[in-house]
Amino acid sequence: MFTGIVEYTTKVYQLNREKNNLCITFHNPFCKNEIKINQSICHNGICLSIVNIHKKIYSVIASEETLLCSNLNFLRIQDEVNLERGILLQNRLNGHIVKGHVDTIATIIKIENRNGSWLFFFKSKNKLNHLVVKKGSIAINGISLTIITCDRYTFKVSILPYTYENTNLHMMNVGDIVNVEFDILGKYIKKYCKKYKNL
Repeated sequence: MFTGIVEYTTKVYQLNREKNNLCITFHNPFCKNEIKINQSICHNGICLSIVNIHKKIYSVIASEETLLCSNLNFLRIQDEVNLERGILLQNRLNGHIVKGHVDTIATIIKIENRNGSWLFFFKSKNKLNHLVVKKGSIAINGISLTIITCDRYTFKVSILPYTYENTNLHMMNVGDIVNVEFDILGKYIKKYCKKYKNL
C-alpha cells in the first residue's frame, strides 16, 4: 500500500521482453539495504516487485495484464519514473490510499503555466462516471493529486512547484500517456451503490 507521495525519480536503464512479460531495469536511487528482492515498489503508480538487484541497478517484471492496463508499453530507455516504497504503519498518511493497481490510462490534453503552478488537463481512456469528484483524490503516475474539475471523460488537477520539480511531471508534454488509479474508497462506494440499486 502507498500514499501517492513520491520519494524519488529514476530512469529506465534497460527493457527486455520475456515472452508476454516485460523486464524493466532501473537505476537504483535507494541507499544500501533500503530495498531487497521481492519488495514491492510503486513505479509510476504501478506496484511491481523487485526480482533482481545488482550494484546500482535493479529489475522488476511487468506481466501481460499490467502491460495491457498501464502505460508501460510506452516506456523508453532513459524515461523518468516516479518511485514510492510501501508505507510503514507508524507513518502519517500524507496523500491518500494508493494500491498501485492501475485502473486506466489518460492522455495529457493541455498544460497551463499559471505563474507559480501548473494546470494539467487529462482525457481518460474510459468513462470516469462516479469514480472522480470535484476536490476528490486521484493518483496520476503514482502521485496523489486533488481533482479541480471533471466530467465524463476529462479532469483537471493543479500542480505545485515542489510536486512539479520532484516528480516526472516536469518531463511531461501534451499527448503523453499517464497511469490513473481512482480513489479506492470511491470504487467501494460505487460497487455498493450499484449492488443496492439492483436489489
